Amino acid sequence: MTAPPRETEYEPGELERKWRTRWDEQGRYEADPDDGEDPTFITVPYPYPSGGMHIGHVRTFTVPDVYARYRRLQGDNVLFPLGWHVTGTPIVGAVERLKEGEEEQLSVLQDTYNVPKDELQQLETPMGYARYFIENHYKQGFEQLGLSIDWRREFTTNDERYSKFITWQYETLRERGLLEKGLNPVNYCTNEQQPVTTHDLLEGEDAEYQEFTLVKFGAEIDSEDVVAPMATLRPETVRGVTNAYVNPNAEYVLARVDEETWFVSKAAAEKFDLQAREVEVLEEIDAADVIGQTVANPVTGDEVLILPADFVDADNATGVVMSVPAHSPDDYVALQEAKADDERMREYGIDPEDVAAIEPVPILEIEGYGEIPARDAVQAAGIESSDDPQLEEVTADLYQDEFHSGRLLDSYGEFAGEVIEDVRDRFRDHYRAEGLFDTMHEFTEEVVCRCGGDVEVAQKETWFLRYSDEEWSRKAHEAVDQLEAIPENTADQYDHTIDWLEEWPCIRNYGLGTRLPWDDEFVIEPLSDSTIYMSYYTIAHRLEDVPAEEMDRDFFDTLFYGPDGEDAPEGVEVEIDEPSETALELREEWDYWYPVDFRCSGNDLIQNHLTFYLFHHAELFERENWPQGITVMGMGLLEGKKMSSSKGHVVLPGEAISEYGADTVRFFLLNSSEPWQDFDWRADQVATTRDQLERFWSRAQDVIRDARSASEQSSGDEPRGENTVPEGARDELKHIDRWLLSKLQATIRDVTASMERFETRSASQAAFYQFDEHLKWYRRRTGTDRPGAKWTLQEVLRTRLRLLAPFAPFLTNELHEQLEGEAVEDAAWPEPDPEFESVRTELQEQLVADVTDDIADIVDVTDTDPETIRLYVAADWKRTVFEEVVETGPDVGAVMGNVMQHESLREKGDAVNDLVQDLVSVVRERDDETLQAMLDIDERSVYEAAQSFLAREFDAEIELYAEDGDPHDPAGKASQAEPFRPAVHLE
Repeated sequence: MTAPPRETEYEPGELERKWRTRWDEQGRYEADPDDGEDPTFITVPYPYPSGGMHIGHVRTFTVPDVYARYRRLQGDNVLFPLGWHVTGTPIVGAVERLKEGEEEQLSVLQDTYNVPKDELQQLETPMGYARYFIENHYKQGFEQLGLSIDWRREFTTNDERYSKFITWQYETLRERGLLEKGLNPVNYCTNEQQPVTTHDLLEGEDAEYQEFTLVKFGAEIDSEDVVAPMATLRPETVRGVTNAYVNPNAEYVLARVDEETWFVSKAAAEKFDLQAREVEVLEEIDAADVIGQTVANPVTGDEVLILPADFVDADNATGVVMSVPAHSPDDYVALQEAKADDERMREYGIDPEDVAAIEPVPILEIEGYGEIPARDAVQAAGIESSDDPQLEEVTADLYQDEFHSGRLLDSYGEFAGEVIEDVRDRFRDHYRAEGLFDTMHEFTEEVVCRCGGDVEVAQKETWFLRYSDEEWSRKAHEAVDQLEAIPENTADQYDHTIDWLEEWPCIRNYGLGTRLPWDDEFVIEPLSDSTIYMSYYTIAHRLEDVPAEEMDRDFFDTLFYGPDGEDAPEGVEVEIDEPSETALELREEWDYWYPVDFRCSGNDLIQNHLTFYLFHHAELFERENWPQGITVMGMGLLEGKKMSSSKGHVVLPGEAISEYGADTVRFFLLNSSEPWQDFDWRADQVATTRDQLERFWSRAQDVIRDARSASEQSSGDEPRGENTVPEGARDELKHIDRWLLSKLQATIRDVTASMERFETRSASQAAFYQFDEHLKWYRRRTGTDRPGAKWTLQEVLRTRLRLLAPFAPFLTNELHEQLEGEAVEDAAWPEPDPEFESVRTELQEQLVADVTDDIADIVDVTDTDPETIRLYVAADWKRTVFEEVVETGPDVGAVMGNVMQHESLREKGDAVNDLVQDLVSVVRERDDETLQAMLDIDERSVYEAAQSFLAREFDAEIELYAEDGDPHDPAGKASQAEPFRPAVHLE
């Protein structure tokens, strides 16, 4: 096949348009079942188009594309589909903010995402808004990047047919008892006044519920007996309470909570109202009127003093804080500071002597600490102020030590002597049953909704998924057990999430999405409708002709379980009244593609979406159709800082592609870190990557020129170039050619292994940068006008183009077509050629490289320009010692025992011992194959063959001697020679 005309200049824009057009015309990535190829199914979370796409999103979608392209080159039939997630309220909220003319929203749309002012009206309906960003940002960006997506299968999550699919899923879960209605803790947006999920959050996505114990201290306010509940995660410390704190600048109230009057912060009263309690605010209370009063410990009966403290966060828990200075380093430091602040105490009518009299009360003993563990921890760390950043860490460390090893003192009666870890829950439950303790929920950090509203923990009547169900959790754990989790340590994170997940509220009051089938007042929320949609991709492109009303329960049961329900999960009986013939036809395609081989997703989704994905597959499908692998990805930074659309701190993919080219954008993102690590987009480094690809292009053009000249000559045409590669060039390979080809085979193995593990950085580094270093050395070592060299460079280019094809598809397709007459994606992933794999050849060349480095180091250190360089190869007896070390193994004593069997070596005494020590280290670091190759190498002949290179390299005469061959040794260097490390003398 005649190659197409050669392009001399690297013009990414023109090149990329050419290949995108060709792929589109060919329907290149439209995947259909083929019995002759192994199917590979790859998915990535469908985008949520509540705004535009920025460079931080790009790697998430490019990593699965790289793997998809790799698997196609391996001969697989690859399905890589994509749809659009529009469920929920963020898009609705964005539209409302736009219609209200909110300045920040307008700035994000116009200044960050470049929406023309005259097109804003298109965005004033939820689907108009979503469609604008789907078409003008996401889809356009994906096509510019060259993502190999089968676009026939795209859908949005409010499509009528997709809603039928979600309806089937939720009817099925409800029938199996995994969906219930009841009172349950939920994330509740106080602005929207409805439950929200992680998907809806602007801040606090990683926050978890904490169940605080409320210790019900007694107080007297306005001559009325009231409860002053104080929240703690350590209820067992109640006997160590010495004082309490309130914030004098915060708002407090007396509120009727259920049947009692409580003194709490105003914010706490609002939280109790959300948490299904009967709450009536009776009056506001000035904190100053309470400070200086005492409250009664419900367990000990002790009266403790209330002190002022600005550090109390009235928005957290109850706003009234108990202090346990014997066991809380921050409480200990706070008490010392209160004792030192007489003026402030007097300001609130507190006698400083009363504060000075407060002493820590120990409640447990723990090995390694004295009677007052908090004091010991603070003093050991040298902490003198509550502002010391070490205080938080010291407090956390002591908490952990006490939890696992602290034993309660005798004052705890029936609980005395028990370890905190074992007794905490029983202790709490005991006093809760007596009415002295209560409970409330709080987040571990501040949580903010995308609408801007505060999110609190609320107890609400709602429909929820029963992820706490023991049998369902067991199956989810089994799904993790059979999963290939990348990186491997994320498997533990899935198991951890399964263990702490409880009930998950799955409905919203309003928003886009599928209505709850049995109560259309509610909408199924975003994370709950995105658990098994991967199965919908398999048939999405074939559903247009299926009437939506036909897609009932029997339709989907037939599709997933067969005409008789025989393929339902183990232990589940499915009765199908009327099997759907249409579903049976579609079932063949679903069955061909499923299960999902790999899902690529953000590591922040492990604690929700990805674990839900495992739960629902484990329940709804047979084991053989459970997810096979999940690769997680890190986050993106821009010039070292977190990207932010609202602050305009983003780079748009279209702008980056226009400036650098799509291959550069892809290559930088995939090469800068492994997928699960965070990456940092830095303009100077991206520009450098662009320059490196251009140099690669230029070098490739030189090789292609020679290849074309040879092709034209063999066909009888007049060659266009001066240099040709004759047919017998492969038979004229020299040692250095075979060295480079051996390195090439090792690179194939390394890149393939990395690609199997999704290690895109390792793979691209090996194929591009590391092999470039081999090429630099190759060009130093030999001229490239030889036929053997030309053949070698063509073989190298042909192979590297295939290795790099998943990363830079535009450039590699073009170059491969110029070289071979076909696109690289029509070729195959390279396989190592045993003919060219040679450990011995690589070791021989490594000897040359090592001695070159040694000489260069000596030249640098001595600042000389030698006229003569003498190399001394180790004496034969030293070679004998090396052979004994290899034979015996890296055991100095055993080696010396064997070496001393040689009479000639015994005479050398310490010199042999020193050499054995050195050579044992050499042998220990190498495998058996390498050591055998070292034994086979004639070291002197290697240096003889390299003499002309070394002479040229250092512009000096090279003299080569054997240490034991009566060498010319004016500086006495010869004796320093060791096997594979010749001695060097410069003159």
